[in-house]
Amino acid sequence: MLPTRMELKCWCLLLLSGLQSISANHDFFTSIGQMTDLLYTEKDLVTSLKDYIRAEENKLEQIKRWADKLDSLTAAATQDPEGFLGHPVNAFKLMKRLNTEWGDLESLVLSDTSDGFISNLTIQRQHFPTDDDQTGAAKALLRLQDTYRLDANTISTGDLPGAIHKIHMTVDDCYELAKIAYTEVDYYHTELWMTQALKQLEEGEESNIDMVTVLDYLSYAIYQQGELDRALELTKRLLELDPEHQRAKGNLKYFEFQLEKQNKAEPDEDEDKKEQVTNKTTEKKQKKESRQTFSLIPERKKYEMLCRGEGIRMTPQRQSRLFCRYYDNKHNPKFLLAPVKQQDEWDRPYIVRYLDIISDTEMEKVKQLAKPRLRRATISNPVTGVLETASYRISKSAWLTEYDDPLIDKLNQRIEDLTGLEMDTAEELQVANYGVGGQYEPHFDFGRKDEPDAFKELGTGNRIATWLFYMSDVAAGGATVFPDVGASVRPKKGTAVFWYNLFPNGEGDYSTRHAACPVLVGNKWVSNKWIHERGQEWRRPCNLSEAD
Repeated sequence: MLPTRMELKCWCLLLLSGLQSISANHDFFTSIGQMTDLLYTEKDLVTSLKDYIRAEENKLEQIKRWADKLDSLTAAATQDPEGFLGHPVNAFKLMKRLNTEWGDLESLVLSDTSDGFISNLTIQRQHFPTDDDQTGAAKALLRLQDTYRLDANTISTGDLPGAIHKIHMTVDDCYELAKIAYTEVDYYHTELWMTQALKQLEEGEESNIDMVTVLDYLSYAIYQQGELDRALELTKRLLELDPEHQRAKGNLKYFEFQLEKQNKAEPDEDEDKKEQVTNKTTEKKQKKESRQTFSLIPERKKYEMLCRGEGIRMTPQRQSRLFCRYYDNKHNPKFLLAPVKQQDEWDRPYIVRYLDIISDTEMEKVKQLAKPRLRRATISNPVTGVLETASYRISKSAWLTEYDDPLIDKLNQRIEDLTGLEMDTAEELQVANYGVGGQYEPHFDFGRKDEPDAFKELGTGNRIATWLFYMSDVAAGGATVFPDVGASVRPKKGTAVFWYNLFPNGEGDYSTRHAACPVLVGNKWVSNKWIHERGQEWRRPCNLSEAD
């Protein structure tokens, strides 16, 4: 390990204080015997001086290796920034580097004469990601791991579906992820990632993190999950590596005591175990039945299943009624000569997709307009009506109007021509970019009866319909899913999907409850238009029934 800055200063002080003490306190020239001591003193000082020089050279070599590594990494990353950051591990490591590792580098080179670099780095660090950013990226990785049922090794090796810029997680990365889970009292993920860190250490990967530290966390995380036997074995293994580890010695006695207590109680629990086995068998049967009855599965599970491409409910008979067509919206003059391509995505609720409906140039312009305005996306509090951020909506959004650029007016008119609905009372075009593991959990776009003040300030009624542009392809994840009906719509660049949120009689269509799945690999850009009731009186006449 390299000496610290304080140690380097101490060596310099030793050099000076040693020489001062020799000259100030003794007349060495009067005694050859005493002068011989000077030779040994000087030898020790030269040794310290060489250690100082070697430490400086090692420090510079370490900095050079770091710079070379970052040079090649940033060169590759900036060739395709969005593609590079589309891999969640790359995004997490970027947060970690800028929040933690660049700070370590700053400390390492503080004694350097490059004042310009230090002052520049110090200024730039004000704009670097914070601890919250690093924690957020870590939580996103854990969320992706759960949603898409990925093991730690798959994520650590970067071998994710559709990934181009694959990158390996180091022991330090795995340990950092586990520590964040530990801080959140999430012992399940602490175990997964401490186990992965231990695996990579056992395979010979070099790291500043040692096995003792990893085993200490791992044994405690496993104990917290009620597995005393495994916790005890890991504690014994830790003590083989470090026999004087005080906490482990205390844990060993405690775990042995608890196991002995547990073993004594076991004879009385035989009947309970039999009952547990029966219960487990019943649970397995119930799980098997629940797989067959999608509607009985809890919404969270349905949401995750659909994100993975499982549980989609569409019988062949229903699927045969879905068609592709050229669409001119009842002979709209704009589309008579150039009708658009339209395909049915779902029947109930009726979801339709428009293909090649927005060009690459238009999409890039929209992104360019939105990027400077992107802010953390908010939701409307159903009780207070106040806009606020939420942990279940991980994205940034911006609002664009026709006054920002003529293109926005052009897109609004295109939506009006295709849907036949009035845009003057619609909300502004919202552009959203999803972050690491970006998602929006199940929600309704329309205001329910228990939200009488929803959209009241707009004075345009409820949200009658939703139009959603997909402005990027997503390599893996990021689907729009409808948990109640088992529908899943994949993002496809240049397309848009449309559905009605309200029945013709004005009642909300609860089957339109939908969600944006976490982005596993890729960068998801969408823009949506929420269309309101007012102004649609003659375009979509009200009906006494739910049917059109």
